[in-house]
Amino acid sequence: MTNSSSQRRALVVQSNLSPFENKLVQSGYANNDQMKQALAECRKSGRPLTQVLVDITGQALPPDLLRQYKKQQLFELKILYGVESLDPEVTQVATNQVSQLIDSLIPIELCRRYRLVPLSQSDKQPPFVLVAMVDPDNLDAQDDLNRILRGKGLSLQRLVITLEDYQRLISKYLDEQVERQKQLDQQAKVDVKSDLEGLESLAEADEQDAADMDLDAADAEAAPIIALVNKILIKALQLGVSDIHIEPQEETLRIRFRKDGVLQQAFDPLPKKIIPAVTARFKIISLLDIAERRVPQDGRIRRIYDGRKIDFRVSTLPSRYGEKVVLRILDNSATQLGLDKLITDRTSLETVQEMVSRPFGLLLVTGPTGSGKTTTLYSALAERNAPGVNISTVEDPIEYSLPGLTQVQVLREKGMDFAVILRAFLRQDPDVILVGETRDRETAKTAIEAALTGHLVLTTLHTNDAAGAIARLDEMGVEPFMVSGALLGVVAQRLVRRVCDECRLPYTPSPAELSRFGLSSSRDNQLTLYRANTLQPYEISEARSQGTLCPKCGGGGYKGRLGVYEVMKISERLQTMINEGAPTERLKEVAVEEGMQTLLSYSLNLVREGYTTLEEIERVTFTDTGLEAELRAKRKTSLTCRGCGAELQQEWLDCPYCTTPRFQD
Repeated sequence: MTNSSSQRRALVVQSNLSPFENKLVQSGYANNDQMKQALAECRKSGRPLTQVLVDITGQALPPDLLRQYKKQQLFELKILYGVESLDPEVTQVATNQVSQLIDSLIPIELCRRYRLVPLSQSDKQPPFVLVAMVDPDNLDAQDDLNRILRGKGLSLQRLVITLEDYQRLISKYLDEQVERQKQLDQQAKVDVKSDLEGLESLAEADEQDAADMDLDAADAEAAPIIALVNKILIKALQLGVSDIHIEPQEETLRIRFRKDGVLQQAFDPLPKKIIPAVTARFKIISLLDIAERRVPQDGRIRRIYDGRKIDFRVSTLPSRYGEKVVLRILDNSATQLGLDKLITDRTSLETVQEMVSRPFGLLLVTGPTGSGKTTTLYSALAERNAPGVNISTVEDPIEYSLPGLTQVQVLREKGMDFAVILRAFLRQDPDVILVGETRDRETAKTAIEAALTGHLVLTTLHTNDAAGAIARLDEMGVEPFMVSGALLGVVAQRLVRRVCDECRLPYTPSPAELSRFGLSSSRDNQLTLYRANTLQPYEISEARSQGTLCPKCGGGGYKGRLGVYEVMKISERLQTMINEGAPTERLKEVAVEEGMQTLLSYSLNLVREGYTTLEEIERVTFTDTGLEAELRAKRKTSLTCRGCGAELQQEWLDCPYCTTPRFQD
């Protein structure tokens, strides 16, 4: 009687279980308490029942029970999603077709994002592609797949697959890619070993420095392609360049470095056959998809060099002869922050510092890409960085790490763009806000509204000069009254190369050369200016052999860069003109009349002080329209000495050059 009642109680418990769960209990694999515990854990963690039971019981599930569980799982998925299910253990999956479809039609990023695997392509009418999906009802996945397939004249046919089978198929594809890359490296090792024998002398890597770097440079057994990529990175860091360009050409691979703003050849042309291997290596170490060669990709590399962390911002771009790879080197430790370390002109420095100290308003920094705008912005933040000031930045990407700041990275795929993050900042009680770049109307209006409501906002624009920022905001659709009410000032800037003070060549400029730059021949013809002692490649080799090569610039003639600034502070007169919609030329002319130094004027002062050369000014700032604006402004206020013809300032009573009393021209 007792045995009969205990059996009935067991049947009552088991009647609440699924057929498979009942079978597990009846087979003795798990008892009722263990099954209850496993089901509770499954509901809590979302893990498969079989995995939880293995952890609880401490024994593997018998193969026949595991097979039955999978059949039940696939049946439930089929009923749930209303599509056929796929069991790779029963239906053979052609891995070569999977690889071909991922490489040519449905990118691996899409497969991993939506947990799907393309299985086969059918040419039956209408033609379709069969895709196994963990979640066939994912509408985003269906939209993306249909957009790809529609362009090829194909339709989508879905199957449901378990998560474990999806992971197994994708892992198999990725393993094949790794094996394919190993074979490519081995082939490259055989094919180009002789072509790479001369690279040691070109890289000139210091052995001691190499031992300190996380670049595997000291590994003598590394594959030639890996060694070559490491040497490229090492040489770039040793030379202090800002960008590395890996450029496939029709017959060769060209590698160039941008040093002090100018591109120069870094290595002799390399053989064409190593292009795929070099490109793949850069993509691997920057965690990019080596199988995707049809669309641009962005990644990041972090390495240790000479005891400091170096970031490389990587960008790939499909081109005619292969993928071009460009690396921007971000070395925070090599940059000194501080406005006084950047701006050499005392008046311009004080003007910028006064604007940065304001409690609210908008400060714009303009200039082309690579002109040092971010460094200027962070130097301004360093002026305000204090325990009592809440500073927040939104950037793409984050280039500097400054203690005490809240820094946010833009993630467009998650819907976090500049405008969205900026609006979130306004609910975070900020004092100072930095917006990495203002590139659309929404961001511009949000930034200006923040400036009008009691916050200091610093941001950048891509314009040629300071006055052009007003027209740029107008093009974005920002109303002039909002601009005039919020704007504190605009700082336009460029970077010019600093002439090497060890080997520079002094000379006296001719009157014709001075007049070309708007300088007075009567006043400046006794100036001593400098030219860069730039040597040709064959001259550098000869000077090195003779021991006469400049140790500071290495024959380049220039060493380092310095900023050229145009600071336009918004006065009441300029506010009125902005409201009236005055043209850019008129705004610039009035700013010059009120004391603004143009980019050209600032750079010419650097030439007079021996920091740079007229050739460098002609390359960087001579195309600036500031010369015309200055001349127009000077015609209204200038005085000319009747004795020597020099231009005099309004406050001078006598000519300081020849002491002749001044008179109005």
